[in-house]
Amino acid sequence: MGFKCGIVGLPNVGKSTLFNALTSSQQASAANYPFCTIEPNNGLVLVPDERLKKLSDIAGSKKIISTQMEFVDIAGIVKGASKGEGLGNKFLAHIRNVDSIVYMVRCFYDDDITHVEGNVDPIRDTEIIETELILADIESLNRQLKTIEKKAKQDKSLAEIVSLINQMLPILDSGNPARMFMNESNEEKVKTLNLLTSKPFFYICNVEEDCVLNGNEFSKLVEQKAIKQNAVSINISAKIEEEISNLNDDAEKKEFLNELGLDESGLNRVVKAGYKILNLNTYFTVGPQETRAWTFKRGTTAQKAAGIIHTDFETGFICAETISYDDYIKYNGEHGAREVGKLRQEGRDYFVNDGDVMLFRFNVSKSKK
Repeated sequence: MGFKCGIVGLPNVGKSTLFNALTSSQQASAANYPFCTIEPNNGLVLVPDERLKKLSDIAGSKKIISTQMEFVDIAGIVKGASKGEGLGNKFLAHIRNVDSIVYMVRCFYDDDITHVEGNVDPIRDTEIIETELILADIESLNRQLKTIEKKAKQDKSLAEIVSLINQMLPILDSGNPARMFMNESNEEKVKTLNLLTSKPFFYICNVEEDCVLNGNEFSKLVEQKAIKQNAVSINISAKIEEEISNLNDDAEKKEFLNELGLDESGLNRVVKAGYKILNLNTYFTVGPQETRAWTFKRGTTAQKAAGIIHTDFETGFICAETISYDDYIKYNGEHGAREVGKLRQEGRDYFVNDGDVMLFRFNVSKSKK
């Protein structure tokens, strides 16, 4: 299980440059004019996790298989996109297909790169993006309401959805995103409406190379806004990420980052932010053939986690032999962990923890019934 992350923003904020860097490709055009990106660019990225190599070294695995995330570089949104300005609703339709949204905002001066609004103002830019998404959601809800109201005359169970939409429309009309209406009791119902502003999101501030560590006046404004929204803000230099992607050797990449005073690349920070807002964790399967990472939603039971590998593992589930990552490393693998009683047999209702090393036992005949 991976996740799909859509990168949105005004034209010329660095989305395609960042996408090319993150996916180590040049498939997204990065020219300096609006609507350079028309169709969305999709790219799979291996999720970096330093734990994989340590586990593999202990187990003597022949290969390492990382989990993946998918980035979608979506064409620039402009004021009026919800009404068809620029390339309009075509862009907005692409956003509906992602799990989370990255609002990428320009936080740097550069006279050679045109700003579609005429000057650098990241708060204004984020408000333009959010406003267009809210307007698109209002249009979507009104359209859905007409259809559902007709069906509700025959199917009384739909009355609850009609009520939900009628409660949400005034909130959106007042300029607030759908996520402000969401809570534990209605979250799943709101998700069925597939609203753009109900999706988890975070900010990426594209800053100058020398501002990655501490940010600048622009990124600090975005950070303050993110805190108020209980969101995440990350400073990245798309130029730095592009340079890193052109280095083939891991040692060279590490040396380059060290020279800049960075502990990790922007990719790592983007992945961590994505995992955080989507409540994602990782468990591992380890053996002589391969060490592999598997992504799961926080709160997933052992039986459901087994199904991520294969449906037979879930339907025929017997138990999960489980070792925490720390214990696996501390006691030098499965044998050492077993000897000191750190290997546990967990049942179907065990909630999997981030870093668990798991071996699933299942009944083949049961899974085929």
